[in-house]
Amino acid sequence: MASKLTSQEVLNFLIIVTIVLISARFLGEICRKLKQPVVIGEIIAGIIIGPSVVGTLFPNFFHQIFLSQPRAFGAFDGLANIGVILLMFVAGIEVDLKQIVKQGKQAASISILGILFPFLLGFITIWFFHDFIFATPSKDRLIPAMFFGTALSITALSVIVKVLMDLQLMRTKIGSLVLTGAMVNDFLGWILFSIIVKMMDVSKSDGDSMSVIIVLLFAIFMVTIGRWVVNQILRLSVKYLSPPGGIITVGICLCFLGAVFTEALHIRGVFGAFLVGIAVGDSKHFSMTSQNVLEHFILNIIAPLFFASVGLQINFLTHFDLSVVLIIIGISFTAKLVGTWIGARASGMTRNESKAVAFGMNARGSQEIVLGLVALQTGIIDETIFVGLVIMTVVSILVTGPAMKYYFNKDMKSKVTQPV
Repeated sequence: MASKLTSQEVLNFLIIVTIVLISARFLGEICRKLKQPVVIGEIIAGIIIGPSVVGTLFPNFFHQIFLSQPRAFGAFDGLANIGVILLMFVAGIEVDLKQIVKQGKQAASISILGILFPFLLGFITIWFFHDFIFATPSKDRLIPAMFFGTALSITALSVIVKVLMDLQLMRTKIGSLVLTGAMVNDFLGWILFSIIVKMMDVSKSDGDSMSVIIVLLFAIFMVTIGRWVVNQILRLSVKYLSPPGGIITVGICLCFLGAVFTEALHIRGVFGAFLVGIAVGDSKHFSMTSQNVLEHFILNIIAPLFFASVGLQINFLTHFDLSVVLIIIGISFTAKLVGTWIGARASGMTRNESKAVAFGMNARGSQEIVLGLVALQTGIIDETIFVGLVIMTVVSILVTGPAMKYYFNKDMKSKVTQPV
């Protein structure tokens, strides 16, 4: 049996958590005041207190706090992983299956083309130019190419919700379609990525085809029969447990069970948490009060630890490659904007409406960071690619709000000036 943490290790763990949380929340609030998503400040906090800045300027201090007690930092890393699992659970709760069905026809072309174009362009880029972008040449380019395409395809649902609320576009036609398209993007993107991670599990003898079947069957189960089962469990929770603590506890336990199940299948636990979140969010028994309490705790306490931990694990200055960053930004922006613009136009929207939708769907965020970190940990990508993905994510967040507002206002003006 492993020995318990010593008093010094517990102290070091508490110091790490305190420094990370204060830094992440402080810079997150500064970003909020500047009307930017909080996640940007949380990531920057990790970069500043991590090896990139503090580790370079004050190496002894950085070593003493973060590296002197490996087991203490390991405990913090475990807490950060719980944070990302709960974060994806909350992201799943935000997915509204009824809205997807209601607007499915018009949102389908926006979402599908918004996935297809970036995936194909990202796949082709890595397939033909792998050795130029990656530091280590490789003959096996299928999985890196599939990951790159997937990472560039997903729209960040949590960022979109924040942007639409800030711009007061949530209840408009454009806002509704962007939100629905992002939901579909999230769902399909996580299924695709879980398949990629499963394909990397060469220790299993059942082959890639069985891996794909397991992933798809689990996803189908969770949005059909599993959704009914979760609803019944939550109904009993409301009946027999005290609100709102009881049902929140049950929801989190279901989240962890989903994560355990998918992790046991060698699919990342975040995918199971996301699917369970969809089922929980679809239940009428999980009230808005419970949802708000859960979201406030996770988004303000747990999630910042994860996003700041991103900067603690990599030296962004050492692994920064301008050509790689520009390639990732150029490909991701071009493919996403063109694909969603064509999809929006095909669905009957005006030119300016289509541009507003395209920039909305171009928003990246927590999902890309999670995907990138998982891919880094499983060896799909290297540190240079990961840094490029993080920078691309931050740039897309900064561009989304102003661009959407500009084209939305332009569309409104054109409609006002049209002759009756």
